[in-house]
Amino acid sequence: MEDVQEHIVIRGFGAILPLGIDEAGIAHAYNSGIPAFKTIQHQNQPTPVAALPPGAELELERLINSNPEYRQLDRSVLMAIYAARQACQQAGWLTENGMQQDDLAVNIGSSRGATGLFEQYFQAFQQEQLSASSSPTTTLGNLSSWVAHAVNAGGAQISHSITCSTALMAIANGIAWLKSGMAERFLAGGTEAPLTDFTIAQMKAIGIYSKLHDHPYPCQPFGAARQNTFVLGEGAGILALEKVTAVELQPGDVIVEAVGLGFEPITSKTGISTEGLNFQKSMRQAIRQLPQQDQSIDLIITHTPGTRSGDKAELAAINAVFGGQTPALSTNKWLVGHTLGASGALSLQYALILLRYQQLQFPKYPLLVVDQYPTSLRRIMINAAGFGGNAASLLLRIIQ
Repeated sequence: MEDVQEHIVIRGFGAILPLGIDEAGIAHAYNSGIPAFKTIQHQNQPTPVAALPPGAELELERLINSNPEYRQLDRSVLMAIYAARQACQQAGWLTENGMQQDDLAVNIGSSRGATGLFEQYFQAFQQEQLSASSSPTTTLGNLSSWVAHAVNAGGAQISHSITCSTALMAIANGIAWLKSGMAERFLAGGTEAPLTDFTIAQMKAIGIYSKLHDHPYPCQPFGAARQNTFVLGEGAGILALEKVTAVELQPGDVIVEAVGLGFEPITSKTGISTEGLNFQKSMRQAIRQLPQQDQSIDLIITHTPGTRSGDKAELAAINAVFGGQTPALSTNKWLVGHTLGASGALSLQYALILLRYQQLQFPKYPLLVVDQYPTSLRRIMINAAGFGGNAASLLLRIIQ
């Protein structure tokens, strides 16, 4: 008997980011092309950041007021809970009776984890006033466990960090669990709340942080500014994933066709080679999973965080893989900055919006890598990479 073809379909997506909290509003923000940056004073220097807007802050405050225990949690955990509940609401997975759903597993990651609470508790430690809550509220496993409580998930609860590839790695893990039958439904994604004194200082110490605080585009991927223009942003993005047969798919469904992973030896502080070998490996591995007769890609949403060496390496890798047939390229970081462990999930949401709305009014970003954009989109690749030489490439396709 011939095997039944199965697919991983996105049943819901939840997000909270500098562009907003709901898909329609975020789609409008993408089309408007207005960057979500503001300038703060950090170490007596004007510093651009991408923070949540007032409406999103209000939603987080409502979330905190809904459960007294939430007041002890780090901002990264709160954003993950908000996005996860939104994803489950879309998927129809929220249960109001409090019954645990043992077939629902969770994998939420973060590059930095509870940075806000870490800094707060370290200051208390120096003053010999450390709270008993310090360890349980800063452990990385706290991410998925609190999300699981919030959505009554009784399956596996996994938290991890693989720097800025974290969200796509979580999705890869979810796909593996679903395909193996170890879970029937899966929540996967990333969250990051890095707008803290120490985290911003770390990025400045590497020498990559943008000095263009008074420029309309303080973050300029693809090397438009001929200098490092990395800007930190905050947010969370969570997917609700499910395995279905081909006959169960409906027009408009979006499936995760493939996830490729790449790794290369560390040759610098950040693990970036000039050829982007990690990206080359991840993209090629993802493409190999497509049907041989149908491997066309309409658009690549690049990682490109605005660092000269990193952006150049990724573009070199894309050229090596695709040669003279490079797909159109786009990115959302010139609008929302780099959200570290959440960035892959938020790039994926950008891809979902493009696939669902098919409104390709690409904003007039200062530097276009290609002159022509497709008139319609069927398949999009999303890239992510992180310190340590890792990379991930994910392929989405809309059912037509």
